[in-house]
Amino acid sequence: MEVSQIKRSALMSAFLRGHHAAHDHPAILRDEWARKLLSEEELAAFEATMEKALEAAMPDQAAAMPDRAAAVACMVRDYFPTSLFLSRAKYAEQMLEQAMSRGVKQYVILGAGMDTFLWRRKDLADRLDVFEVDHPATQAFKQERLAGLGWRIPQNARFVPVDLTRQRLDEALRAAGFDSGAPSFVSWLGVIHYLPQDDAFATLRMIAGICPEGSEIVFDYWDTEAFLPDRAAYRVNWMQEMLRYAGEPMLTGLDPAAIAGQLRESGLHLREQLSPEAIQERYFMNRSDGYYAYEHAYFVHAAVL
Repeated sequence: MEVSQIKRSALMSAFLRGHHAAHDHPAILRDEWARKLLSEEELAAFEATMEKALEAAMPDQAAAMPDRAAAVACMVRDYFPTSLFLSRAKYAEQMLEQAMSRGVKQYVILGAGMDTFLWRRKDLADRLDVFEVDHPATQAFKQERLAGLGWRIPQNARFVPVDLTRQRLDEALRAAGFDSGAPSFVSWLGVIHYLPQDDAFATLRMIAGICPEGSEIVFDYWDTEAFLPDRAAYRVNWMQEMLRYAGEPMLTGLDPAAIAGQLRESGLHLREQLSPEAIQERYFMNRSDGYYAYEHAYFVHAAVL
């Protein structure tokens, strides 16, 4: 992936989280910091992109919109995976908070992107050693943006640049000060579907190998039907097409019935798996704004054996 694509992907996720925090109530995940990561020019550019995308995807619906703000809100809610970004982050942080009550002292955010946990959840972050792991280009861009904004990087934060196609995650974490004997929590969100399946489970085995027994991990994945155009939901097909066009194709869907066994082979025990229906019930019931759980997306909470 080119640096320009990394920047665009990282900022798009921040745009979606920030738009939700500013316009939707009650918030599924309140990330008011995300919007601050974007310049006014970037915000305007993303809004223009959203408006044009709606015109291309649903011209009749676009024509019925009273203004750009309505078109942007429609795209954020109905077509982009905003509900997935918000609910999986909410779930991961809820599981983290529970894990902290069981003694977790280290938090690894694998594929951190423009995550704002260090500033948004100081009630948790100040009690942890936090390791933000991502591609070197993403990390360099994020640190440059943070410096430009004047955001103070907490002393307990560690940025860990890793190209997983060339470097070992466990070696990079240890070099950054990760304690393999301390109870740890790992969140790995929005990544598995971009990897070949063997690579995804190799990473899970590596996590199980570097963390002591009882350490915990949360990750998400898409099921196999998400990759079958005649079975996938409309907005999932649409997003797959958009990502292929952008040069970021998704590669892997997993079978929910096989996850427990695959995790055991990787040194992990399945604690909980949430289906789209369970995610809907937990995070989206009784909402009046149209947000609903993202089809084909599953959340997994597991522990190291």
